[in-house]
Parts: sequence; C-alpha cells; structure tokens
Amino acid sequence: MDRRDFVRIGLAAGAMANVAQAGAASVPASAGGLLDAGVAEQQAALRAGKLTSRTLVSQYLARIAALDKAGPKLHSVIELNPDALAIASELDRERAAGKLRGPLHGIPVLIKDNIATADRMCTTAGSLALEGVRASRDAHVAEKLRAAGAVILGKTNLSEWANMRSTHSVSGWSGRGGLTRNPYALDRNTSGSSSGSASAMAAGLATLAIGTETDGSIVSPSSTCGIVGIKPTLGLVSRSGIIPIAHSQDTAGPMTRSVADAALLLAAIAGSDAGDPATQDARAADYAAALRKDGLHGKRIGVARNFFGSNDAVDAIIDKELAVLQAQGAVLVDVEVPNIDKYNDTETTVLLYEFKPDLAAWLDNYAPHAPVKNMSDLIAFNKQHAASEMPHFGQEHLVAAEGKGGLDSSEYKEALANNLRFSREEGIDKVLREHSLDALVAPTGGPAWLTDYINGDHYGGSFSSPAAVAGYPHITVPAGYTHGLPVGISFVGGAWSEATLIAMAYAYEQATLHRRAPTFPATVNLRLA
Repeated sequence: MDRRDFVRIGLAAGAMANVAQAGAASVPASAGGLLDAGVAEQQAALRAGKLTSRTLVSQYLARIAALDKAGPKLHSVIELNPDALAIASELDRERAAGKLRGPLHGIPVLIKDNIATADRMCTTAGSLALEGVRASRDAHVAEKLRAAGAVILGKTNLSEWANMRSTHSVSGWSGRGGLTRNPYALDRNTSGSSSGSASAMAAGLATLAIGTETDGSIVSPSSTCGIVGIKPTLGLVSRSGIIPIAHSQDTAGPMTRSVADAALLLAAIAGSDAGDPATQDARAADYAAALRKDGLHGKRIGVARNFFGSNDAVDAIIDKELAVLQAQGAVLVDVEVPNIDKYNDTETTVLLYEFKPDLAAWLDNYAPHAPVKNMSDLIAFNKQHAASEMPHFGQEHLVAAEGKGGLDSSEYKEALANNLRFSREEGIDKVLREHSLDALVAPTGGPAWLTDYINGDHYGGSFSSPAAVAGYPHITVPAGYTHGLPVGISFVGGAWSEATLIAMAYAYEQATLHRRAPTFPATVNLRLA
C-alpha cells in the first residue's frame, strides 16, 4: 500500500475512534479517503497495489464500530460477517494470482437481513422469532454477489418483517436490531423497510448495499437518507431466498452513494434463476454502458403532477430541478398518472393473501429448523414475547394475513387482476404511450419525519406505489435538502427500462452532484433552508 493512502485511512480510523469517545457532535462531515469513495476509485487503488480488500474491510469494520455501535449509534448493521476478513484475504490472493471476477472483486457490500446467507450469519427479517437461525442455503442474490467477488460484510437492520407487521409501525425498528437512526438528524426516521441499508450507505459503512422492496422499501429510505436506490423490474433480480411479503411485488435492488455504483451492483445481481420463474425472461443489460452524461438529451419525460402537493418545500426543490433536466436536453410534459386510486385497497389485499403462503414456503425451504413454521406460529411467538417484540406496536397485518384464504380465492384473483390492470395498461403504460414518454419524474417522497412510537409513521407523500404495484423500475437520486434533510427525485419507466432510467439518472446526478455526507446532528437545524 502507498504510504499516503495508509496515512489517509489511518487518519480516518483515528477520527472514528475519537467519535466513539466524544459522541455525535464531533463527527466530521466525512471521514474521508477511500472509505467514502465508489467502486471505480477503490478498484483503481486495488489495481495499483495501494490498497487491499482486507484493509478496506478492516477500515469499514472500524467505521461501523465508531459510528454504528458507538458515537451516534445508528443501529444500521444488525450483524457482521465473522468471515469477512478471511474472504477479503482470499480475494486478495486471487487478485495477486491474476484472477479477477469482475468490477466488484474485493468490494465490501452490506445486505438486508431478509436475504438468506448460508454462512455464520443469521437471516431473521429483524425478528426475535428467527434469532440464531441460519439459512440452509444462499439466496440467489447472495450467490451472485459471491460469484462477482464482493465481500458480504454483514446484514443490515430493517423494519421488522419488511414493515408488514403493524398498521401503526415505526419504520426502521426491529425486535432484534432496535431502531435505525437517520444520519442527517438522529431523531428523524430512516423510512423503511430497507432502513439499515440506507442509513449505512449514507454514513459510509460499506461501499455498496442491497435492499428489498415491496412498495417503497428501497426508494423511500434511499430518498430520506440521501442516496441512490434502484427498484428493478419484477423478474430482473431473483426473489429466491428473500424472506417474502408478496411474490407479485417483492424484489431486491441496489442502494448506493452514486448512480455508477448502483449500475455496477445491479449488473452483478441481475439475471435468470432457475429457482424463480419470474426471472425466466429477465432482460439484463450493460448498465455500465448507460452511464452517459448526455443520458437526458432528447428524452421526453412526464412530470407526474398528481404526485406533487404533499410538501411545499419538496415541491419547490423538485420544480427547480426540472430546469436541470431541461438544461440537459430533456423535453418535459406535465401529466397525471391515471387510476392511482383504483388499487389503494386491493394492493393491501394482495399482499395479505400472498404473505402467509410465501412466508411458510420460505421457512420450509430455507429455515426448516426454525422454531416457527408458519404465520400462526409467528403470531403466537410475538404474543408470548410481547415485552420484547411488541413494546411499541402490534401485529395487525400478521393477524389479517393469517385470516386470509388460499391463492385460489376469487377475492385474491380479482384484486391481483385489478392491480395489474390499473397500474400497468391503464396506469404507467397508458400515460407513457399517450404522451410518447421515455419516463416519469416526481418527488420520491417527503423528508424524514420525527420518529414517533405513539402515532407510528407519518409519511409526507410517496411516488412508490405505481411502479411497485406494476412491477416496473424506479430510481431515486438525491435532489437537494430542506432544513438539512435529503430530498429525492424519482425516475420511473416501463418494464425492463432500467438502462434508460440509469442513463437519465446518471446525467442528472452528474449535472447536480447534490449529495453531501451527513454530520449526524441530534436534530434538524431549522435555520437551514
């Protein structure tokens, strides 16, 4: 390693040690150096012999100790991989021998704790009911990451059961991991359910992270934590081994500090899986080739005006950013996404119907040794351990799911057909077709709200449902700040349009470079704009 890089990383480690002693007030805006860099810069240092994967992993572990377990105590990482250093060392040996697996070789990644890993880590969805339970085999996403040479550094905290437990839940809280905190204001919520992945990325606790989404669980926490999130087309990334809510909407996706890193990570995890029929026709593309600064030129983008109006400050930020899109050559058309009120209730109906059988199937296939076997067992466990599992909110969704019939129910079939009709052909597809659009754009959602254990979550608008229900791609990119809290702008397209969206998102990101590192304040500074 070059001495200058050693000094730079050593100083960062020293700064983090001071943070652990002094508390959140002394945390610098950036611990600096390669830990905050992206894949390309880290790989350049690895190729030049100025860095090893083992050193990179070691320094991220030091930062996790300083910021996640001490200092501001983000609680974003629920468990560390005890074999991470050994894996990194083996990947260093492969590099020295001339064997490189791809752009993620030796790069640390955190994955959400509902993605199965057949190693010494548990897979629990944040629930004490699965504490100590190790999956019998890897999820397909984990397999792909290992094959790509990524180092799975650990598991991230999440809204327990991916936020499908209570109607009054607190996002970012789990019985096993506690409350994930937002690095931009520690008393503010991270949103969820991929809360830990978002918080960890914002704080620079790894190079990359994976989240999962059913409706908003990638894009919402990414927006509130000031990072990039990609919710892919359903079927581009395998669902195999991911603790489910509903197979008709669940997917994993990248959560990173830049569009370039998200594109590389998506390329690594995308593709067909014999174990997941939805991926049979997966249309993966060269997402790195889509990273073009002229990616907005000539694109027709619909401004989804019926997703504005929830927050004046957010609207003002996004309206200003629309001028950036135009300056980069985009043609903007004011539109409304039709029929968004036609699947509000039926979306929940479908999720509840699918949750019960999908969970039982995951437990049987990936954790047959777990103490709970089905939804009924889980409900009983939570009642028995209410003091630790339900100190803040209940399990209304679990109970409702248990009460549903089978997937042959006419109520379920009609609800699913309704959702697909009004979100796809009479929703996103309709507005794209009628206005000859390449994509839709809108605020991702409101800024982070105060965490409230009494009233639960109180979102400030959301653009997540149309793409989530349709199973279409959605990318959020940092667009600015209000009172120091991040705001995201969303790009949504038709099925398999990830490369087009990445090109637009990258061009916008490079034209603005809005993202700035958090400083971990205890609360917001109302004097900030």
